[in-house]
Amino acid sequence: MDLKVYYQKIRQIEATLGEAFVILVSFETPDGGRAGVRTEASRAVAAKAIVDGRARLASAEETAEHREQAAEARRTAEQTAAAGRMQITVVSEADLRALKSATRSKS
Repeated sequence: MDLKVYYQKIRQIEATLGEAFVILVSFETPDGGRAGVRTEASRAVAAKAIVDGRARLASAEETAEHREQAAEARRTAEQTAAAGRMQITVVSEADLRALKSATRSKS
């Protein structure tokens, strides 16, 4: 394989990719790569994967679906983190009355 031609192909494909990060769909590879796995990659990494025959550029529909799934996963993670930060204290009615009377006597 001529390395000059190889890197020229990578640069050509990288130049055609519009966004800084694109979605790729993987092909099955002999070293264990699974087909149909979507991932986000920089233009340089994406161009190399395409030239190597390990992935293809995702369609507009696949890209939108992947980004929506990523946004939903981010929202779920943020909600889980927020729930972990929330603190709840259960106070009996007698303790509540004691706290109220203590705050009234300080005022």
